This record gives sequence, structure tokens and C-alpha cells, in this order.
Amino acid sequence: MKVAREFITNSAVETIAAGRELSSVLQPGHMVVLRGNLGAGKTTLVKGIAEGFSAAREENVTSPTFNLVHEYRGANATIFHIDLYRIDTQRELMTLGIDDLRSEPGAILLVEWGEKFSEIQSESDGEIAIEIVGETQRRVSVRI
Repeated sequence: MKVAREFITNSAVETIAAGRELSSVLQPGHMVVLRGNLGAGKTTLVKGIAEGFSAAREENVTSPTFNLVHEYRGANATIFHIDLYRIDTQRELMTLGIDDLRSEPGAILLVEWGEKFSEIQSESDGEIAIEIVGETQRRVSVRI
């Protein structure tokens, strides 16, 4: 079943709250592509999702741009926040072991810049797109 939602947030606090709310529609085993320009708020949304699963407090969630994968473990789910912005080749993608991460019990993969690779896009369980509408305003479109 595809959950389709669209809403507007007016601040980082509201985007984090939206992430908490979205944690109710994500399930272990899901891999979701997070789309949006640099600075759109993808990591901010993940802060709320991680909190929603009691996997991390918002201040402990950071962008995985340089580490590529951050892991947040909760009692019922493990959030893998993956950033493919700096990944350019199929070979580099394979070194991340996304299939292995996905097969971990309770794993939820949130993949920034996943649209760069057709196999990530086709194997995903949905997409959350964040569009910059104004200085602090964002349009969040969810299809899971």
C-alpha cells in the first residue's frame, strides 16, 4: 500500500516534527529515497524519524555526507542514514554494502541522493521529496 501525503513545514522544528510523524508509516525492511537539493532539510527530517523510533535524539543525528552511512539503533528499528552525494560509480556504491544493511533485522534505510542510481530507485519502497519553498518553508511529499 502506498501512503501519499504532502505537507508544508515552516521551520526546522516543524520538519523534525514531520519526521516523527512519518516514523509511523515506515517499517523495518523499508528503503526510502530522500530527495531534495542541498540544504533542503533531508537530515533535519531524519532527526525526527530517528526520534520517532527512539533510535537517536535529534541533536545526535548528523549528515552522513563524509562518513556515507550513519547508524542509529532503537529497540524496534535501526535507522541507516545513507548519503550517496559523493558516490559517483557503481563500484563505490557496492562498497557500501546496502544489501547487507537492508537485510539486518529491523533495518530502515533512508538514502539521500538515491536517485543517482537506478537500482536504488527501483529497489526502494518509496520516496520522500523535500522542496525548498521559502527561506524556512519546505514542501514535503511522501510516497511510501
